Amino acid sequence: MRLLFLGDVMGRAGRAAITENLPRLRTDWRLDFVVVNGENASNGMGLTGEHARGILDAGADVVTLGDHAFDQKDMLGFVESEPRVIRPLNFAKQAPGRGAGLFADRRGRKVLVTQVLGQVFMKRPFADPFSAMDEVLRRHPLGGQAQAILVDVHCEATSEKMAMGHFCDGRASMVVGTHTHVPTGDAQVLPRGTGFLSDAGMCGDYDSVIGMDKTEPLRRFVTGMSKGRFQPAQGEATLCGLFVETDDKTGKAVQVRMVRQGGRLEPCGPTAV
Repeated sequence: MRLLFLGDVMGRAGRAAITENLPRLRTDWRLDFVVVNGENASNGMGLTGEHARGILDAGADVVTLGDHAFDQKDMLGFVESEPRVIRPLNFAKQAPGRGAGLFADRRGRKVLVTQVLGQVFMKRPFADPFSAMDEVLRRHPLGGQAQAILVDVHCEATSEKMAMGHFCDGRASMVVGTHTHVPTGDAQVLPRGTGFLSDAGMCGDYDSVIGMDKTEPLRRFVTGMSKGRFQPAQGEATLCGLFVETDDKTGKAVQVRMVRQGGRLEPCGPTAV
């Protein structure tokens, strides 16, 4: 199975890059299943139902959220009616929506998608992500009902993301970090067969400060004072993420490729077929 995960969609520029490029990539790379983290797609903070529909219509099979899951209030209701939008497993117990879902690709093969929030350096304490993930993976052993499993680890600390990768090694097809908006260079197949990348990076304008227009963040760093709100940068976005090809019998990764398409960063990705 040919899987693509794209990192945090950042504002209008990120949404435009998804709309303009994802249909072509699905064809050129013969993608079977696509997951997109959309939690910053609506003005850099959260995701509206309208923007979630736009990402899904562009070719995403599933959209994951994150710590800004419900910054846009209409997501509270939308996530209940749209099973293809996944919020973190270890969010508040009263949170609407689902932290994991079992989906089918266009050939009927089943794909489990799930997400957890990290605890290290995060603004609020979330429930233990490791026990939450363990429970889901025990219910859905890789190569059984789920022929592929994608795990989105929404964390601040790369150490926590790497720990989750090793915790899931051999139990998931792909573990990929999100949240920090800067792609790491450690794409690999872990020893027991899980494709891993510490952070997918963002789908946004990299002539920015993690996707925000540079003016206000620079002012705050230099002077320690704020003068306005952060606003997403509006230049051409780079799509960033991870491609993983799996063995259908085992669900394990046989190859991984970092993905960077468009915008300012050096391009990379799987070979067009």
